[in-house]
Amino acid sequence: MLVKQWFIGWDVGGWNCDKNPKSRDAIVILDANRKLVGRPWRGNLRKVINKHSTTYDWVVELFKLCRSDISLKDSSVTLAIDTPLGFSEAFLQLATETKPVTSIEESCTNPYLFRRTERFLFEHGHTPLSAIKDMIGSQATKGMHVLACYAPKVIDCGVWGDGSLLTAIESYPSPCEKSVLIKNLRQPYFELGHSDFEDALTCALVASLFAQRREELVPPEDNISNREGWIWIPTDALSRARVG
Repeated sequence: MLVKQWFIGWDVGGWNCDKNPKSRDAIVILDANRKLVGRPWRGNLRKVINKHSTTYDWVVELFKLCRSDISLKDSSVTLAIDTPLGFSEAFLQLATETKPVTSIEESCTNPYLFRRTERFLFEHGHTPLSAIKDMIGSQATKGMHVLACYAPKVIDCGVWGDGSLLTAIESYPSPCEKSVLIKNLRQPYFELGHSDFEDALTCALVASLFAQRREELVPPEDNISNREGWIWIPTDALSRARVG
């Protein structure tokens, strides 16, 4: 049976981002050929998150927000989320077991502030944010809450799902700006009018790569904790970051 593929990018705003002119939730949806579905949407997803009790109904609502009433029968939806979807093992052990690490050095290597996936990006020339110190805790808990409600099963490190319709991953648009692959994939699209939309589009493109060409993305290192997760970005974003 042929399964229809859909790719959603979600740039996450805070829980109460309704009146924030700079940062709100933004959703962009692409079909299997990476064509824009409906219209990008921007606002606050909090009420939509609270409204539904099933993954199917919640995903259908995202399509409706984007003015699309497409049937999701026999569909596979990949959602790429632009926010941390976990905290570091060191932080969790400190908070729940009062277990400290042996020493703290530079900020970018601090295992309380950054997960291994973020420290990996630092090592390759990028500057990821921290859910602990960079005032994105609201966004992070919002993304993690959605996983708990609608994609609670850990499929693999950095991959969550509901076991049928939805697969969810974490992405990060900033490193993707270094990717020639993403730049090429973005060429057919017009300007979407807001940076939140642009970030959501980048996430949707990463979602499409995850579903169709996963070898183009950097896989998790060995022995990464499922609780920490992984940031999925194109491999060429790393190779360009290494230059110089």
